[in-house]
Amino acid sequence: MNTNPAGNGEFGQRPATSGPIVPKTASEALRPEAGTPPPKRSRASRSQVVVFMNFVISSVMLMVLAAGVAVYFGKQEFTEPGPSANGDTFLVKPNTGVQDIADQLERRGLISDARVFRLGVRAFGNDSALKAGEYEVKPRASMRDIMELLKSGKSVMYSLTIPEGLTVEQALQRIADETALSGDMPATTPPEGSLATDTLRFTRGATRQQMVDKLLADQKKLVDDVWQRRAPDLPLANIEEFVTLASIVEKETGKGDERSRVAAVFLNRLAKGMRLQSDPTIIYGLFGGKGKPADRPIYQSDIQKQTPYNTYVIDGLPPTPIANPGRAALEAVANPSKTDDLYFVADGTGGHVFAATLDEHNENVARYRALQKKQADEAAKAANTTGAGDSNADKPADSVPVDGGDDSGGDAGAAQ
Repeated sequence: MNTNPAGNGEFGQRPATSGPIVPKTASEALRPEAGTPPPKRSRASRSQVVVFMNFVISSVMLMVLAAGVAVYFGKQEFTEPGPSANGDTFLVKPNTGVQDIADQLERRGLISDARVFRLGVRAFGNDSALKAGEYEVKPRASMRDIMELLKSGKSVMYSLTIPEGLTVEQALQRIADETALSGDMPATTPPEGSLATDTLRFTRGATRQQMVDKLLADQKKLVDDVWQRRAPDLPLANIEEFVTLASIVEKETGKGDERSRVAAVFLNRLAKGMRLQSDPTIIYGLFGGKGKPADRPIYQSDIQKQTPYNTYVIDGLPPTPIANPGRAALEAVANPSKTDDLYFVADGTGGHVFAATLDEHNENVARYRALQKKQADEAAKAANTTGAGDSNADKPADSVPVDGGDDSGGDAGAAQ
């Protein structure tokens, strides 16, 4: 065995020390020795730039995380059902920005947060795509639904109806009374008979002048088109007389299957130089464009009233139309029935009976008057039963209503 104490690396040998061996107490020997100390931080790691960059990166990461959370919940709010249980209409005026639109929607209770709506619109690239108009917002519509609605431009549509047979004054009153329209009425009243009888569709904010211009243009086009397709040899001097007679036909009957026959009666009478004897012309001569009050009949005394429109006292046609004629009345005058009829009288059921001779017409009148008398007797009997009797018997002769003389139908030749 090698027992050389000076040998290097030999088993059991204690390494050489450079200093003296200091004896330790038992407690010192049992105390654990300190480990290897950590390396000192480099001067670069202690740099303020590095510290600042670490702070920036951490802040950016937090901001990205917060933004992601905000985007997630914002998207949820933008697409979830809205707060309005009943929905409503919403008006976007021209040149209104997204911020104003969002604020108005929030005030109206149609969205829950104007800021989310504004940011959502911009996120979808629709900042300048929202259109002016009035919109129907459905119940529980989400912000995205509202954005798409305002982007579509599908505004609420309103209707304005001008029925056949209204005068220009009556038609203008309807336009003036329509609250969805804006602006003033025209300063000048259009000529009688010059407005189309139609239903116009429009959005809120359209002007009254636009409505009048549209009706004027449509009527002119219609009249010109029908006049170009008229039958030959009509006893009418010009297109103005054509519209005037069409307006009389319009007021005489509301039944489509009678118009061309009523037109034929008047055209036949014009060709023979007979007076038209149309009750609606009496009414227009008395009341003009305002129209006859609903409770005012035509009296016997009215027949001979001297007015420029009363075709019981004037020859030929009145100086202007008495109403706005519709397409059917214009077509009836342009292409009337082929008939020799010169007379017609109400039949008591809303229509008329026609005759080519005076004798036949007088028989029709007699039947109509008998029907009227029967109806009056039954009404008087019913009134007496209730103690409220009233009849024409107590009225002066000139206050008795004309047979068939109402605003919806005349009786050409009945007073002859």
